[in-house]
Amino acid sequence: MLIEYLGAKEINGSLIVLDNIEDVAYEEMCDIVLADGTARQGRVIQIDGKRVVIEVFEGTRSLSLHNMKTRMKGHPMQLPLSMEILGRTFSGAGVPIDGLGEIFADKICDINGLPINPIAREYPRDYIATGISSIDVMSTLIRGQKLPIFTGAGMKHNELAAQIVRQAHLQGVEDDSFAVVFASMGISADVAEYFKSTFAKAGVLSRVVMFLNLSSDPVIERILTPRCALTAAEYLAYELGMHILVIMTDMTSYAEAVREFSSSKGEIPGRKGYPGYLYSDLASIYERAGIVKGKKGSVTQLPILTMPNDDITHPVPDLTGYITEGQIVLDRALSAKGVYPPVAVLPSLSRLMKDCIGDGYTREDHSELANQLFSMYAKVVDARALSSVIGEEELSDKDKNYLKFGKRFEDEFISQGFDENRSMEDSLNLGWELLLTFDEGELDRIKKETIKKYHKKHS
Repeated sequence: MLIEYLGAKEINGSLIVLDNIEDVAYEEMCDIVLADGTARQGRVIQIDGKRVVIEVFEGTRSLSLHNMKTRMKGHPMQLPLSMEILGRTFSGAGVPIDGLGEIFADKICDINGLPINPIAREYPRDYIATGISSIDVMSTLIRGQKLPIFTGAGMKHNELAAQIVRQAHLQGVEDDSFAVVFASMGISADVAEYFKSTFAKAGVLSRVVMFLNLSSDPVIERILTPRCALTAAEYLAYELGMHILVIMTDMTSYAEAVREFSSSKGEIPGRKGYPGYLYSDLASIYERAGIVKGKKGSVTQLPILTMPNDDITHPVPDLTGYITEGQIVLDRALSAKGVYPPVAVLPSLSRLMKDCIGDGYTREDHSELANQLFSMYAKVVDARALSSVIGEEELSDKDKNYLKFGKRFEDEFISQGFDENRSMEDSLNLGWELLLTFDEGELDRIKKETIKKYHKKHS
């Protein structure tokens, strides 16, 4: 039986408090009906006996304590799903905003999905090619992995996200079995338009599902956006057998929305004002990535988050690093040099790549080549530090050679055009070409047999 509750006990910011409410559930959806008949959406966020606190999505402006009506829906927030969602654009709350009408649902799912049971997980094996050498060779993205990108304000992470959406593909899989779910939180209208126009020009819009939450949209919607996106991804992956790459930007905006939401409820703040449950809240999102035994599809996550003041110890990147399987870090110094994408190779890593590259996956020399390039670039950093103290003229010939390699590595390997899509084969060959800077005796991370097979002097 549908019951309407008249009036409210209290209105505080975007929250309303109702008394004497029975048979209501946490996160249950409701309609808030104003005196003029217009309705707003709300969600139960707190229950204390018969007292209920409701978050109103569109805010509480013009609401009255006396003549507003609250109508409980009897279910949590749900998302209508079908194959039709491919190529569509939704708001952060899952409402179609592309003018193409409502979705005729084959299935309606609760957006509050559960993390994958570790027992049901299948270990990831295949890699996803992004066409970007610094990621594909040095920090390979694996199908079913969660690999965040740590960036800073004003850096070209939006361009990088757009390039990955355009170029990403899974080796040996038909294009119609691979799709991207793109979720943005707290972005400006011009950035949202940039993503839509870029995907449309590249001709990939038909395999992209977009969830756009703008900076002008309600804060509560920002909290719902990644959950809506992952619900859509799970449906496409586990119901329709597709391989889905979920790109979420910016998770820092999401965390700030959680902080604001927590503060409005009067909860005790933790580190830097974020609630103490931020770790488990982020984990409830990140742990929805993976491969489920017996299911054909998979969900891979590539969340992007901005580090305030480029501080990697900030709570959001810090907690994210504990949950996810590595990170790709963008470097402001490289960006200032004009290097795109400015991927910092040394602090970046993919913890799953060791078991998913090499013979049968990428190429047999991949692991050794990546280790050698990493080792050489680490020595470049040491040589640059020494050069800043004693001057480049005073360096040994060996250290000068490292500086030469470092410049070529950044200009030719890390840096590539926005429209440049390099195959894994091309990226690996480029790495070998850069190693010609050194004598074979200095290649101490590569077996002699591998050198003879792939080194340009021998081939």
